Amino acid sequence: MNKEKLIRKFDKQANIYELRRKQQSERKWRSTLLASAKGRVLEVAVGAGANFQFYPKDVEVTAVDFSNEMLSKAKDSAAESGIRATFLQSDIELLAFPENSFDTIVSTLSFCGYDNPVQVLESLNFFCKPGGQILLMEHGLSSNLFIGSAQKIMEPLFMRIIGCHLDRDIVNILQQSKVRIHRTERYIFNAVHLVWASPYKEAD
Repeated sequence: MNKEKLIRKFDKQANIYELRRKQQSERKWRSTLLASAKGRVLEVAVGAGANFQFYPKDVEVTAVDFSNEMLSKAKDSAAESGIRATFLQSDIELLAFPENSFDTIVSTLSFCGYDNPVQVLESLNFFCKPGGQILLMEHGLSSNLFIGSAQKIMEPLFMRIIGCHLDRDIVNILQQSKVRIHRTERYIFNAVHLVWASPYKEAD
């Protein structure tokens, strides 16, 4: 999908994302994952800021999204949650930070939208400091035959309407990257993945 068209699609969904944030959708998963966030945090595809209320209060977040409407909602969320944050409107796949810039990197429910999710994960590996952490909550293809088949059938329509792939193989994406996986939790017939990882550095 054309990137400008995709951005407009997410601009239009900003109010829905904000409503989900206020309803604390995925609260259990987000709070479990983000409790270990620390230091300088990069959050990619921040959306309407659903994660801010679950961060420890002493973190400092750089929040990135390509949607200006999403960033506007995220700024409100950061203020309400008392989280120090700066905001950058950018295509995640074109981000350019110096190596080893962040202690923690967070992505929640964003790998469904990238043209090349493995390349994005390699960028996160580059941006993260040695000994840092990469925290992911992503959805993808279920291991359940019935659910997985339904996801594949719905994929074209879902992508056209929402701008999101339903059938991404999250395990395969992780295996293709250099990041080191330390812990995973899977839910809803293995369609939702929580991942605690660290970056791989050449000196390791």
